[in-house]
Amino acid sequence: MIRHSLVPAVVPAGRMAQAEQPVFGLPCGLELRPWRLSDADALLTAGQDPDVRQWNRLLVGTPDDARRRIERMHERWRAELSAIWAIARPGGEALGLIGWGDIDLSGGSAEIVYWLLPSARGSGVAVEATRRVSAWALNDLGLHRLRLCHSVANPASCRVAVKAGFSLEGTMRSALLHADGWHDEHLHALVQGDV
Repeated sequence: MIRHSLVPAVVPAGRMAQAEQPVFGLPCGLELRPWRLSDADALLTAGQDPDVRQWNRLLVGTPDDARRRIERMHERWRAELSAIWAIARPGGEALGLIGWGDIDLSGGSAEIVYWLLPSARGSGVAVEATRRVSAWALNDLGLHRLRLCHSVANPASCRVAVKAGFSLEGTMRSALLHADGWHDEHLHALVQGDV
C-alpha cells in the first residue's frame, strides 16, 4: 500500500536534476561554478591544508581521490542530494568550495559546507559566497530552512554565519567528531523571510 503524505513536498523532486548547475559572479570578482576534473590539484591541496582538514574532515590523499570526489559532486547534483560550487577566479583554478549538503527537497532544508585555501582567506569571500548560495537555495531552488553548523572552537565560521545573516539558534553538545575529539557545535539558521 502506498501512503501519500498530507504535507506536500516543499520543493518538487526533479527541480535540481532537470537543471544545469548555475554559475554566479561574486562582488569581489570571483565566481561560483561547478567543479571541474581540472580542479583536482586544488582539491588535493585543500585535503592537505591543516585548517581545512580540522574543520571539514576533508580526506583527499591522491589525485585519483580528488577526481572521484569531483565526479561524486556532479552525481550528487543529479541525485538532488547536494549542490557544490568551486570558488574561483573567472577562467581560473578553484580557491575554495561552498555549497549545500544534506539537501532535503521534500522537507525544504539543507546544510552549508565551505572552505577556502589560505590565499583566499580573510577577504570576505566566504561571506559573499554564503550570501549568494543562500539566495539561490531560498529564492531559486525554493528551500525553506538553511543550516550552518560549526565547531564552537572555530570563531571564523561563526563570523561568516553572522555576517551572512544566519541567526544563532544554540549549541549542540558533542555534535561532531573531529580528529582531536568530539566538538560542541553552534547551530545557525536562515529561513524564508529572514532576508
